[in-house]
Amino acid sequence: MLAAEAVPAFLCDEMLAGLARWLRAAGYDTTQAEYRSNDAELVARASAERRLLLTRDRRMLERRGAWRHVVILRGQSIDAWAEEMRIGLGLSWWLAPFTRCLLCNTPLEPLQAGGADRPLTWCPCCEKTYWPGSHTRRMTAALRRWEGGR
Repeated sequence: MLAAEAVPAFLCDEMLAGLARWLRAAGYDTTQAEYRSNDAELVARASAERRLLLTRDRRMLERRGAWRHVVILRGQSIDAWAEEMRIGLGLSWWLAPFTRCLLCNTPLEPLQAGGADRPLTWCPCCEKTYWPGSHTRRMTAALRRWEGGR
């Protein structure tokens, strides 16, 4: 498992937008490339922001200095990518689940809702409210499965 000071931040290219949401669900600081960003811009951004750039584009490694910041995922599915990252990066899929906004990556804050019997959180940036529903149970099951490598 990654030490607290070694917890990586990620930048996902366009092809891995779905993976970005799952990394946020697991608690990782994960941003997403803007539409039609070129390879040089992505490598420069990953370097400037001290992020690992996740991509399936093998040509990305042809960029100068890219090997320091680029992780090529070879699998064909989210399950395969989750396993590659768990094994190759020592990534925990149970880092800090459901503590970041799935849309904008901002850390979530507790929301005091009158009379609510379940904990609510909200994003102070995009103002989206999160609650533990059936979607959370399904996502929790996936995160636990990826964490256990099964």
